Amino acid sequence: MADSKVETISRLAQWRIENFGPCSYKRSDPFKLGIWNWHFSIEKNRYLYIRLFPEPSRVSKEQPPLARFVLRVSSSGPGRRPYISPIHERLLRTSDDFVWPVDSTFLGRFIIDVEFLDLKICPLNGGEASPVWPADGLMQSVSTQSTLRCLSRMLDEGIHADVTINTAEGTLRAHKAILSATSPVFQSMFNHDLKEKESSTIHIKDMSLESCVALLSYLYGTIKQEDFWKHRLALLGAANKYDIADLKDACEESLLEDINSTNVLARLQEAWLYQLNMLKKGCLTYLFDFGKIHDVRDEVNDFFRHADRDLMMEMFQEVLTVWKP
Repeated sequence: MADSKVETISRLAQWRIENFGPCSYKRSDPFKLGIWNWHFSIEKNRYLYIRLFPEPSRVSKEQPPLARFVLRVSSSGPGRRPYISPIHERLLRTSDDFVWPVDSTFLGRFIIDVEFLDLKICPLNGGEASPVWPADGLMQSVSTQSTLRCLSRMLDEGIHADVTINTAEGTLRAHKAILSATSPVFQSMFNHDLKEKESSTIHIKDMSLESCVALLSYLYGTIKQEDFWKHRLALLGAANKYDIADLKDACEESLLEDINSTNVLARLQEAWLYQLNMLKKGCLTYLFDFGKIHDVRDEVNDFFRHADRDLMMEMFQEVLTVWKP
């Protein structure tokens, strides 16, 4: 059925129910978030019972999800008042593990959202649950790991370092060859008769020492996932300034993964500033296609006072597209 489909973006899933009568039952089509396929189901009796559960499979049996999430249910018309659940944290194996009874008379057309705040894999042996977001990269080959260890030593111990980086909080040592190979801007500095070539010094005063360490760790291939997430906004600015395309793409993908109502307007501004079309589209989709503009209406006025005129026009066009009769 058409209204069995669930739309997803980032960590949000939304099910639009087109026709639901009294004493009815519906189950959604499966939708993918994390490593699991999920289902909603709804049942109307005295209450509206909403269930969320992973699809029975080998993955959900051997690696059951430990989920922290919020549910919302609202009518699909204008001026809707959503019913918002408390924050739930549950180990979800079957459809019996979670049910939310809503004391409401929802019939006909309405919308159910689930926004995952955290999602972990619960080991069967009772050990510590491992997070799905952020996920580690693919397993690297032995030769790649050996090369990365060497590069890490070069950076950490300053082996044959030949350039000094002055940050706002201190200095670092690095290698012209590595910087030139990863950034055409750095390469230009050292290839032409510029002050950086003569003095073997680069001034990066718009980054903290810690953020610059993260930038060098990325360029040397040794950055840790948690450091990337912590400094990704500073790394995005550096990637744009020094024309490091792969880092800019990685930052954009990362920022797209955890859009929520508290950061979506800031993300939209960053997407416009750095010309990140995928992130911009994701923010606009979150706000208008998924109806989350209602959740940030108190912040929108301040946003419009500082937003670029062209960005405001693009948002207005999105409103016309979504809300056309």
